[in-house]
Amino acid sequence: MPITLEKLIEHHARYKGDRLAVVFADQCLTWGDFYARVNQLANAMQQRGIVKGDRVATALPNCIELLTAYWATVSIGAVLVPLSPLLNAGGLVRLLDNADASMIFLTGELMRQIDAQGEQVDSIAAENFILTGDDKTPGNATRYEKFIAGHSQAPPDYPPMGQEDLFNIVYSSGTTGLPKGIMHSHLVRSHYGSHMAAAFRMTPESVVLHTGSIVFNGAFVTLMPCFLLGARYILHPVFDVEAMIETVRTEKVTHIMMVPSQIIALLQSPHFDSRNMQSLEMLLTIGAPLQQQYKEAVNAIIPGRFYELYGLTEGFVTILDRDDFDARPGSVGCPPPGYEMRIVGDDGEDLGPGEVGEIVGKGPILSSGYYRQPELTAEAFRDGWLYSGDLGYVDEDGFLYLAGRKKELIISGGVNVYPRDIEEIAAAHEQVMEAAVFGIESDKWGETPVAAVVLQPAAEVSAEELR
Repeated sequence: MPITLEKLIEHHARYKGDRLAVVFADQCLTWGDFYARVNQLANAMQQRGIVKGDRVATALPNCIELLTAYWATVSIGAVLVPLSPLLNAGGLVRLLDNADASMIFLTGELMRQIDAQGEQVDSIAAENFILTGDDKTPGNATRYEKFIAGHSQAPPDYPPMGQEDLFNIVYSSGTTGLPKGIMHSHLVRSHYGSHMAAAFRMTPESVVLHTGSIVFNGAFVTLMPCFLLGARYILHPVFDVEAMIETVRTEKVTHIMMVPSQIIALLQSPHFDSRNMQSLEMLLTIGAPLQQQYKEAVNAIIPGRFYELYGLTEGFVTILDRDDFDARPGSVGCPPPGYEMRIVGDDGEDLGPGEVGEIVGKGPILSSGYYRQPELTAEAFRDGWLYSGDLGYVDEDGFLYLAGRKKELIISGGVNVYPRDIEEIAAAHEQVMEAAVFGIESDKWGETPVAAVVLQPAAEVSAEELR
């Protein structure tokens, strides 16, 4: 039996239709409500000619329409292409052309930028630019509202699906250079759901809060298990640390994912304390390395809830479990069951514990490659293994520690200098909020490291003191 997700929302509507499913601002939708919205949009898309395999793009901020477009696209076998609404017109058009998109949901402001610059997307007909948000017509309806008006809320015509059919194409810088379209199948996304649910101890009773943009792949780390289980998904329009804390307190949120800059803001809030976060079972850091001092500060306030995920959109992850945090300071965990990891040297040979090399991994969520870029696919995916471009080492028990990007390695006086080692020391200074270390040319050393630092608010410290 193939594992596909086109009827996932229908399943929850049938068996738990009256349970709260999605919350956005003042909109609270049950599974039955959400299913009706998904069906109405799906039927409108099919009537407009969207069929299985067509690429449907989104360039919207967080909103109910964005979530609805995600699942309506998937339900008719089309391929979701989530794009950032912060892209400029030229960048957006280039990605739409690369994806050969047939339809896009976007803001009126982005549409005006595209028109003003004279940009064109040959694959998208004019009527398939579906505007929402600030695009009010004389009848005070958005083009999105006019698009779905009058369409049935009954199920669409489900196409026959296979588990290797594409669920989405996510554009990311990935392991090399310019944005590339990373392909994920229905099977891969179902594994996101089941594997992350197990790793983070999610249940159908969980309450998941997301406060960042859902257009990036990291959002799917909590979105997919939440929707697979039929748990409750609370989405904020934008990140607001005080609103986040209040929602955790009042809605009894159990699971939340945050990037390092959000965690730093959380630690600076006077309302971040154990009483307000009592319901929380998981706080996951993801997206970039978080300095150890901030991890320890979070764990001191809400002990036993901190997880860390290291991973690539291309499809390999390690997870530091909450129960391993104290015993493995600085580690980003180990691969989940069914995943494998190696540390390899420049000669391609495996390295032993404590030896720094490139992180290479594989597992059930591995992408099938980069859309329409076979050369880059062959470079990153070799013999079933993903070559990450990241440097790290493992301890005697196989737990991973990051050392930086392969291209960011600094060779100073013939010695390998790993930026992350210096960043950890710099960020430990009480006046420093964040630090990034990189190499510059040096007549004496070949390369020498330079640290760029962001100071704490109202901090007064000289460069010489930091040295």
